[in-house]
Amino acid sequence: MDMEKLMQLATGRTIEMFAQDLQTHEEELRGQICKSRILVIGGAGTIGSATIRSLVRYNPKTLHVVDQNENSLAELVRDLRSCQSRFVVADFKALPLDFGSPLMGKFLTNSEPYDYVLNFAALKHVRSEKDVYSSMQILDTNVLKQFRLLRWLADRNCKNYFSVSTDKAANPVNLMGASKRIMEHVMFSNVVPLNGLSSITSARFANVAFSDGSILYSLLRRIEKRQPCVVPRGIRRFFITQKEAGIICLLGAFATPSKHILIPRLDQEKDLRELVPIAVGIIKHLGLNAQVFSNEAQAKEELTSMFDRGQYPLLVTEPDTTGEKPYEEFVGKGENAVEIGFRDLEAVEYRPVQMAILHEFLERIEEDLCRDDHNLSKENLLALVSGVVPSFQHIETGNYLDSRM
Repeated sequence: MDMEKLMQLATGRTIEMFAQDLQTHEEELRGQICKSRILVIGGAGTIGSATIRSLVRYNPKTLHVVDQNENSLAELVRDLRSCQSRFVVADFKALPLDFGSPLMGKFLTNSEPYDYVLNFAALKHVRSEKDVYSSMQILDTNVLKQFRLLRWLADRNCKNYFSVSTDKAANPVNLMGASKRIMEHVMFSNVVPLNGLSSITSARFANVAFSDGSILYSLLRRIEKRQPCVVPRGIRRFFITQKEAGIICLLGAFATPSKHILIPRLDQEKDLRELVPIAVGIIKHLGLNAQVFSNEAQAKEELTSMFDRGQYPLLVTEPDTTGEKPYEEFVGKGENAVEIGFRDLEAVEYRPVQMAILHEFLERIEEDLCRDDHNLSKENLLALVSGVVPSFQHIETGNYLDSRM
């Protein structure tokens, strides 16, 4: 399977983005990274591991990687130790920790302070807001654990902090996007006083093509498992490669002014890509011809006979699930994009929320997680979130991806 060709099918580009920006800041990155103690949280996921692969080129003094997924963590270590270029990190650790757990707090207490902490841990799927418990887990992972982590880092004199956000935080229509917008507030608002911190930054960017759990990744897995492929009709997305995602995060962490959110310079007319033609192209690349279906049962029933004829069913569904946004954007209402010296990237200046509102929200959510009662409801949760993120326009349809193929 030619992954480079598949990436080109997804992005619509043959030329890699951000290479010039990386080259321009090469010496700055090398000077900062080679002398630094660096902690990467959620480092075994697609974006975290891509960032680490870019990071290790500069030979950091210390690199500690934390991720709850021990299988992915083991695979990351194997990749790093097996790469052709020499892996030169004197102090390297890979730890299967939950970044918001008491054990993580103990680990930070007993570790030397880090110069840089890069956080990629998140619940990132829109489908996860299907009920109040899953919705609370989104807020616990994306907001409360971040809040807890920052308090620990404040006690340990962390110097620089980066946490990845999402394009869905701009004018959010789903709880995942709104939770990431609140995460930005927790980071930038000084709700946790970080007096020793030199820089705190983030990044919003597009879908990472073929990242774990993504819709393009699912197409390859479905064909491998002999299941019909599925994509929603009329949905357009920005796509970047995994390597490009790693470069954005590297530049966001080490070369972006404090209290700025790095975003790619993508054009809605040129770079937004419709999912159905991409799916057709992927199926064709794998030596098959896509045949579009609108009926799930029929697509499953005809798969075997179609495969024998070199065809493959592509089920095209209506985009009517909760939280589905038909297009993507990086700059939200009331925000401005500013130039910060990159060719293919720009930044959003952080716009603060009222501290009293943020404090009240964090207290209420922590209380709701701890209370043993039956009054917790998704409606109340969404109302609380809207109080912190006024631009949150939740799209609730009653339809969820877990009820579909």
